[in-house]
Amino acid sequence: MKKLLISVLVVAALLASGCISDEDATTEEPTENTSQIDTAPLIPREVFFGNHDKITPCLSPDGTRISYLAPVDGVLNVWVGPADDPDSAEPVTNDTDRGIRIYIWTYTNEHILYTQDQAGDQNWRIYSVNLKTGETTDLTPLEGVQARIQAFSRKFPEEILIAINDRDPTLHDIYRLNITTGERSLVMENEGFLRFSTDDSYNVRFAERFTSDGGKEILKTTEDGGWEPFMEIAMEDSLTTVFAGFDKTGTILHLIDSRDRNTAAFVMLDIVTGEQTLIAEDSRADVTGGMVHPTEKTVQAVAFNYERKHWQIIDESIAGDFAYLKTVADGDITVVSRTLDDNYWMVAYGVDDGPVRYYRYYREEKSAEFLFTERTSLEGLSLAKMHPVVIKSRDGLDMVSYYTLPVGSDSDSDGRPDEPLPIVLFVHGGPQARDNWGYEPVHQWLANRGYAVLSVNFRGSTGFGKEFANAGNREWGGKMHDDLIDAVNWTVREGIANPDRVAIMGGSYGGYATLWGMTNTPDTFACGVDTVGPSNLVLFETIPPYWQPEIEEWATRIGDARTEEGRAFLAERSPLLYADQIKKPLLIGQGANDPRVKQAESDQIVHAMQDANIPVTYLLYTDEGHGFYRPENRLSFYAVTEAFLAEHLGGRYEPIGDDFEKSSAIVQCGAEEVPGLAEAIAE
Repeated sequence: MKKLLISVLVVAALLASGCISDEDATTEEPTENTSQIDTAPLIPREVFFGNHDKITPCLSPDGTRISYLAPVDGVLNVWVGPADDPDSAEPVTNDTDRGIRIYIWTYTNEHILYTQDQAGDQNWRIYSVNLKTGETTDLTPLEGVQARIQAFSRKFPEEILIAINDRDPTLHDIYRLNITTGERSLVMENEGFLRFSTDDSYNVRFAERFTSDGGKEILKTTEDGGWEPFMEIAMEDSLTTVFAGFDKTGTILHLIDSRDRNTAAFVMLDIVTGEQTLIAEDSRADVTGGMVHPTEKTVQAVAFNYERKHWQIIDESIAGDFAYLKTVADGDITVVSRTLDDNYWMVAYGVDDGPVRYYRYYREEKSAEFLFTERTSLEGLSLAKMHPVVIKSRDGLDMVSYYTLPVGSDSDSDGRPDEPLPIVLFVHGGPQARDNWGYEPVHQWLANRGYAVLSVNFRGSTGFGKEFANAGNREWGGKMHDDLIDAVNWTVREGIANPDRVAIMGGSYGGYATLWGMTNTPDTFACGVDTVGPSNLVLFETIPPYWQPEIEEWATRIGDARTEEGRAFLAERSPLLYADQIKKPLLIGQGANDPRVKQAESDQIVHAMQDANIPVTYLLYTDEGHGFYRPENRLSFYAVTEAFLAEHLGGRYEPIGDDFEKSSAIVQCGAEEVPGLAEAIAE
């Protein structure tokens, strides 16, 4: 589950590299369980969880074209068009199944690469699209193998570096790959490393591996092709100290570094002399992003996020650009793409009560042209505000949290509802991840149904310094859960939540937290919704083979399943052991092809509940993995979820209707526990 953090870092790196009115929002009024928050129209689920209109826009390196993801017959594909006329873009890919989520421009300006797996198995393949011919080529046509894009450089426009585990499923070797012919040549055979750092000349410079105590050992390549020690990162810094590329000369390492401090700062390290220069730091938050010049490789700005994102400007040459961009629109600013000549930027503005807005910014004239929003169906709707708040844990930790109230529930706008509301505690995954301020579809959807919604950055979450992150070590089912309970109690004290109508809901680690809450604090929650949550931490050692290099970190952060003592500890922190203590209704969703939290994790707790004659509703999605990515599957699961919550919390809901028609869901048991579910699957 830690892979969530890695995935975020990869996507951020790829992007940084280059790259309905109210009256329309009405639907059939709910037939039962309508709450008192009835002044706002019931917004259809599809507005929140259907496909985006346009998402992940990017400018080609030469600035002549724009790309984005948009649906083709209901499936997300890559579209490309003139940069000054996005409306004339046309699709250049033809995915008809899961939809494309990650893609990049190459420096040829005539090829786009994207990654895709099969039915959620996370065995990613890399595809190349030739924009001149329209041909798509599978560059890694191997079954049961995972390929990752390691690097791409303007020095080699027709080649990329990939990491692939076809030789040994536990290790990814580094290859140069020609994006037109598919030919590849070995660069570095992996001798047991977690990952490699490479430069713009496609040289492997560093390798890292975990030590027995969960720290990291960084090795440097030698002239004779061997390795020599370069840096040791202690366990307490291993989550918050990572390499972030090189300068133009390749002699200065960009480093996000928490050593000798609490929060991770941005520093530059001279590889030859060892001299280290501090570039930017924040006493409350870790580095969350940065801007590096596309060709000069100079650090220009660094982002931090405590309650909200803010930027420290390092290079005064872009200070005027940011000053102007702040006048263009409201919201937190992210530069998601830049041309090689740096004349044009793609800029995103994120707000909490509307869709992300994208602009094409021309630096020379300091003018920004509005392009589009991610979802036009959200425009003009009366959406809820998200309130940041810092909640104290029982042992004094500051937990940055966010809550949302239904529109119309807070008549004096003081951030407290007129009367306590049913509330959903929405727990993030990871757990080495975090919740953020901004538009959150689950928050908006649940608020529209009449619930307050709370998301908590409990200990173990990242972004708030190493002390906070490491406070979660071996605290699954322990203090991490205490933090969630403390936050719920805060909402009760503040008059936000009705203590008799509290639900817990989440995916991955959030699913685990749901199962733990339902089994070990059963009197706190009126119901729970678990998506792909592990139920048995002892059996959870059956991880994908390519996670084996990380086993020492798992042992440190969760518990060591390789020892008798460790297995006993993990068993004590496993919800499965306490399944007979579940008192309240539970809904479970699982992907059949999940390589991280396998189907057995959900099957076994469902069977344990059935053996104890405890009702449970269980949906299995045959073409999904770790989460539900096909919109038809998302809509069907959320349709069941809102009917389930309405039954047990008293909010309103949109009937399930035909949301199961194109879904792969199999209702394994408990259809009778959810209003309208048995009828929906019988049609």
